[in-house]
Amino acid sequence: KTNKIKQLEKSFLKILMNESILHRYNVQLEASQISLIWSFTVSMFCVGGLLGSLAAGLLVSKFGRKKCLLFNNFLVISGALLMLFSKKAASFEMIIVGRFLYGISAGVCLTAHPLYVLECTPKRLSGMVGVTLSTSASFGRFCGQLLGISELLGTEENWPWLLGFTGFTALFQLVTLPFLPESPSFLLLQSGDHQACEKALKRLRGDKDYSREVEEMLEEKAALQCVRSRSVWELIQDQTVRWQLITIVICFITLQFSGITAVYFYSSDVFRTAGMPEEKLPYAAVGTGLCEVFTSACMLIENTGRKVLMFRGYIAMALTLALVTITLYFRSHVSWMPYCSMVLIFVFIFFYAIGPGAVTAPLPSQIFPQAFKSAAYTVACTLSWTVLFMLGLLFPLIVESLDYFCFVIFLVFCLACGTFVKFNIPEMKNQTALEIAAAFERMHGKSGESETKTSIDNSLYETKL
Repeated sequence: KTNKIKQLEKSFLKILMNESILHRYNVQLEASQISLIWSFTVSMFCVGGLLGSLAAGLLVSKFGRKKCLLFNNFLVISGALLMLFSKKAASFEMIIVGRFLYGISAGVCLTAHPLYVLECTPKRLSGMVGVTLSTSASFGRFCGQLLGISELLGTEENWPWLLGFTGFTALFQLVTLPFLPESPSFLLLQSGDHQACEKALKRLRGDKDYSREVEEMLEEKAALQCVRSRSVWELIQDQTVRWQLITIVICFITLQFSGITAVYFYSSDVFRTAGMPEEKLPYAAVGTGLCEVFTSACMLIENTGRKVLMFRGYIAMALTLALVTITLYFRSHVSWMPYCSMVLIFVFIFFYAIGPGAVTAPLPSQIFPQAFKSAAYTVACTLSWTVLFMLGLLFPLIVESLDYFCFVIFLVFCLACGTFVKFNIPEMKNQTALEIAAAFERMHGKSGESETKTSIDNSLYETKL
């Protein structure tokens, strides 16, 4: 086993699992049994995320974006309370349920948050706002790493507060969000409340003229009456969006198998080999998180095309993973090789954050016509959470079997996806969904008669908008 796995087996949570079973049944768990329970506990977040993402579409349409986010906070607070009292109750099951609730909340939030923020944002700022989701996620990971150092909450006495800290952020949103307006687009297009829409726009825009925005929403409302939202099954069957669907499947699966999990997993081991004192390793982990935050923030002013970012990002990540594997192999033979591994870890995080990590999430809304967007997001989120769940179960076994050669698996995924993006995806910069669909058709040939009719219907819809 690697040093990291041994370290995890001595973690506070695994100690709680072992002591709980010993106290109740007078049975001492073996290391393999503890690892199995640990993997199941970690993966429950993904199960909850899958359920949350499947329910999010219905919830945001029925209750609205703002109310959905408000109600979602109660799930987070409930999960935080379970985490907080798990040690006192000597129950690792409370942590499992808490992570499940956290997962549901994350699945709902990853759909409701971008909808709410983008619909409240002027079009000229939508590009910058669209990447704040990845930046916020990076900042959240950084905060978790920072709070996890021994000087703060990373101690045997305080770890329940570390796991339950998310409840404070949910409580903050629960108190502050009611003072913000509902999405103007939702109020007009789905609730049909013209007066409430104008009131919300006035609060958001101040004294600026927003009449043009209202006109565009009314035009969109009229156009929506001519377009029926397609189901997932219809999305799978429709030939006109076949390559868009293939793109979503490949890109979202590869994002999970890009190797970012492995890089974070091995970072402490690399820093330790480079001679960094054991007590300083948590600070190095904080540094990797901070690197991801800063490089994600660079996307806010990035003007490079989406295709270019994805292609260059995946190819650069593949090359970096190859170099990481080589440097880890020779680290016991060459004294300065561990320092190369350290640098490469930060290089990999940089390419991930400015490339696939920021570009993949908004893909469904960019490459699909309006009628298919809801179904496309359902497919994308389902794939993402399912693969993440599988990776959570399989990754410890992969590491035990292959050690640092596990990077080769992720290298192949990055190389394959980069090649696919280069030859099968058109550029999406400053393009409408209709223009992107036409570009896909030019790249992969024309469709049949029935599909052509669908393309015409979508063209009519885009023209009206």
